[in-house]
Amino acid sequence: MKIVVIGGNGLIGSNVVNRLRLIGHEIIAASPRSGVNAVTGEGLAAALAGAQVVIDVANSPSFEDQAVMDFFQASSRNLLAAEAEAGVQHHLALSVVGADRLTDSGYMRAKAAQEALIEASSVPYTILRATQFFEFVESIVHSGADGSAIRLSPALIQPVAADDVCAVLADLAVGAPLNGMIELGGPDRFPLDELARKFLAARGDTHEVIADVHARYFGAELNDRSLVTGDNPRIGPTRFQNWLLHPSAR
Repeated sequence: MKIVVIGGNGLIGSNVVNRLRLIGHEIIAASPRSGVNAVTGEGLAAALAGAQVVIDVANSPSFEDQAVMDFFQASSRNLLAAEAEAGVQHHLALSVVGADRLTDSGYMRAKAAQEALIEASSVPYTILRATQFFEFVESIVHSGADGSAIRLSPALIQPVAADDVCAVLADLAVGAPLNGMIELGGPDRFPLDELARKFLAARGDTHEVIADVHARYFGAELNDRSLVTGDNPRIGPTRFQNWLLHPSAR
């Protein structure tokens, strides 16, 4: 089966490409680096010729509100139109748990707009909403810097290993489209401030972490439902405490 991975050179894309190649599929790792640009449409028709499945894991290079909205709307419109023309049978996209709830976040609004375009398209689809990756906990911690301390919400978060996300994407890619969404989270839920303390302790970092219910998470205030999965999710097997012990987490 020919599968095109949009964003195929990134953290998630490269892992998915390797997984699917190992089981014998013809994989195109598509990105601007390889001459395929979903935002401009460059190279899409040639890359999608003969493809049965497209996996979209591309991410915006800018998280500024208008820039991220423009990225996901332009790339999704171009990609879905090219897929319809090429007769692609399954569009699989990676989205974010909470995209429909955190409307104060420009990034989440952009992901919700991307989801709406996919749902309105004629191309059969599956949307995988994943919780925050372990690999991005460091940037979340740094985003809460407030002088010599770190100020974060105590709302629950259910992070997941990027490798577990890739495993589910690869599994969904070779299955029938769901024409719906599925959620994926990690096996544990922590208050966000507690997660930060665990991460810093593993690094030997003694910065104080302050729990603040009004601390914003990329522009949005949180509650205990904002960043956790709903009913009947898939659960990744990797626990955060075990991931912290791996050299790649250092």
